[in-house]
Amino acid sequence: MTAYVKPADLAEACAARASHPDYLLLAGGTDYMVGVLHKDAPAGVIDLFDLPGLRGIERRDDAWRIGAATTYADLLRHEELCAELPLLAQCAREIGAVQIQERGTLGGNMGTSSPVGDTLPCMLALNAVIHLASAEGERALPYDGFCTGYRQIAARPDELIAAIELPRPVPGVQFWRKVGTRKAQAISKVMVAASARRSGETLSEVRLAMGAVADRPVRLKATEALLEGQAPSAELAEAVRAQVAEEITPISDVRSTAPYRLFAAQNLAARFVLEQCS
Repeated sequence: MTAYVKPADLAEACAARASHPDYLLLAGGTDYMVGVLHKDAPAGVIDLFDLPGLRGIERRDDAWRIGAATTYADLLRHEELCAELPLLAQCAREIGAVQIQERGTLGGNMGTSSPVGDTLPCMLALNAVIHLASAEGERALPYDGFCTGYRQIAARPDELIAAIELPRPVPGVQFWRKVGTRKAQAISKVMVAASARRSGETLSEVRLAMGAVADRPVRLKATEALLEGQAPSAELAEAVRAQVAEEITPISDVRSTAPYRLFAAQNLAARFVLEQCS
């Protein structure tokens, strides 16, 4: 029989993780339960859902700290967060149905780290920092280096994701688009998340990220460089469209073909530019 542990707080969760690094960390379970009948039973389960110290949203002077067990519904109910981080709010609104939004967690999306995880490009575009907790304490890693490969993350076996920190944005622009088979409740074929500072007519501090086009979420740094210091225009949008084709090499799989993914990614990146035209 699979062992089951329900910690009372974060300290107990870290102690359980240290003692049982082979146990499954279970938050909302919305990803794990999809294929549960086709997987071997885990040695044990550490249930983190609604755990004190892991769920909640805190506004600080320079950043938002979001507990890893915070649900998408929690995000959507926080009006101030949604106002400051509209791309994260829009992303959360398009994840599954209401039932998924009430159970699925931001930390679970980080931990599962599927290439089609909707929030992952948002983490790149918003310059997120991941806080990892263990019995030894807490450490922080920029999300840019957190996802290391297909469903792989830079966490030790004794660690769990405690929180996600997002810098409070300077005045600027944020952008999120998702392409799926249907308008709602669809697994993504391509996602684009972007943020930038707007200084007069020009863009700066551009961060452009995509999901479902590689084995992990990716930033398009050459495209970012192309946009840096430029005034949005139709000509710039076309240049971006061409640059995206140089930066990504999507795969074909059961959800989409490589040519379609590339076409959609180019169009979404160009749309980001066109929407900034004054």
